[in-house]
Formats: sequence, C-alpha cells, structure tokens
Amino acid sequence: MLVIADTSALVALAACDGLSLLDALFQTVYVPPAVFRECTAPGKPESDRLERYLRDKVSEVDLAQFVIAASGLGEGELEAMALYKRLHADRLLVDDNRARKVARLNSMQVIGSVGVLLLAKAGGLIPLVRPLIESIQAAGVYLAEQLVAEALRLADEA
Repeated sequence: MLVIADTSALVALAACDGLSLLDALFQTVYVPPAVFRECTAPGKPESDRLERYLRDKVSEVDLAQFVIAASGLGEGELEAMALYKRLHADRLLVDDNRARKVARLNSMQVIGSVGVLLLAKAGGLIPLVRPLIESIQAAGVYLAEQLVAEALRLADEA
C-alpha cells in the first residue's frame, strides 16, 4: 500500500514515537518537498526525528499538473494531494480536518495518525492506543475529544 503523508499526521506520530509504525503497516511512504520542508523547519517539534525518517521518502511533484478543488490549504497539503494523484496512492495520511474534507471531495482515501494507531493495535504492533494518544496530546498536538473517545472505544480501551 502506497501512502502519501502530510505534516500534521507526521508530527503527531513523531510525538508518540510512532513513525516506525508507518513502515510496518504500509509498503511505501512518500512526502512531497513542501511537507519535508515543513517537518524539518528549525524549531518545528520533532524536526530532527522527522528529518531522519523522511530524508529518503521525498518525491517531487508539479502542482501545475493537477487540478485540486481546494481553498485555505497550505503548500504541503496541496503538494501531498497532487503527489497522491500523480502516484495513484492508496491513502493520504493527514490529520487537518479541512485538508481531509478537501481530499475526500477530490476522491482521495484518507487516514489520520489515530487511524494508524488503531491499525497498529489491530495488527499486534502495539498493545495499547491510549498511551500513544496521550503522548500526542502531551506534545501539544490537538486531537478532538470526540475522535479520542471513538478511537478508545474502537480499541476496546474506553
């Protein structure tokens, strides 16, 4: 399975030491150049860890070749969606709610960082989802209360 990742979900997974789960769950993970720049910007949380993880996962994309119905999205999100289209990816890994809505409007299959954690638990890669969600939140990454409650319910940790 080919996954194109956006900054928001990568930062969340880095915060809970979950980047390795991506390689365990998905055959290939790529990011566009803008996402790499966003993730590795000086002062960005987890930038060193993200730079090490992403350095060989960058794939070029030309935004001019793709029409994506979008408004209010950043360069990284737009490039990630264009790369998804160019490579005919299976999933777009993104946490930002607006970006997820735009991706779905453009017929893209999305998964978020919490979805990755649920897949990892279902696959026996992690014993519990709750501590990782708590690590993400402790790092200052916003996760909607309803999302957390639903994830814990699905993981039988409510």
